[in-house]
Amino acid sequence: MADLVPFSRAPRPDRPRPSEPEPLWRQMLGDQLRRRRHGRDETLTETAENAGVSPQYLSEVERGLKEPSSEMIAAIAGALDTSLIELTSAVADELRQVTAAPASAAVSGSREAFALAA
Repeated sequence: MADLVPFSRAPRPDRPRPSEPEPLWRQMLGDQLRRRRHGRDETLTETAENAGVSPQYLSEVERGLKEPSSEMIAAIAGALDTSLIELTSAVADELRQVTAAPASAAVSGSREAFALAA
């Protein structure tokens, strides 16, 4: 049997802490759903009925209080005449904008590492 060889861990550089925590996916999703519903001039009850969910549930999703399943997100997206990919892409784009500074620094640093390794 092989011997275990301990590896020393290099200290990790301190990462700058953001002043505010990143928003949660469910909060950004809820904001996106509410904006789309308002853009269609629909009431909570109308959209919920079209999606097959209760108005209370849709309200909690829009307020970021519920973590909906992918099936629920798809049903609500369908009720808003959008696709799951359009909805999730819009949420991902918003998250990128909110967290742009730290992410862009990390990406540029990792690209340099790949360029050096190549």
